[in-house]
Amino acid sequence: MVIIAATIDLDLPGVASLKEKRGILKSLIARLHSAFNIAVAEVDLHDAWQSAALGVAIVSTSAAHGEARLEQVLRWIEHNRPDVTIVDHELEVIHFG
Repeated sequence: MVIIAATIDLDLPGVASLKEKRGILKSLIARLHSAFNIAVAEVDLHDAWQSAALGVAIVSTSAAHGEARLEQVLRWIEHNRPDVTIVDHELEVIHFG
């Protein structure tokens, strides 16, 4: 078993309040969970209006498959959510057994 633990740093241009940010992130997190069956949560930059950091966890049978799945997630965000910009992402591969 392999776990891909990733952080995705986002820019949220034009967001004018934390309430607006929470609405955008709530929608994005729900769609990612639904579309990819992955765990997603806001993990940092909670008080910044126009920035967010998402934590993503993907469980897979191989590192290559998990990393490919993360790339699909990143492409989906870029293609389907023009209201957010991916600034950076990092991943860690954790092997079990």
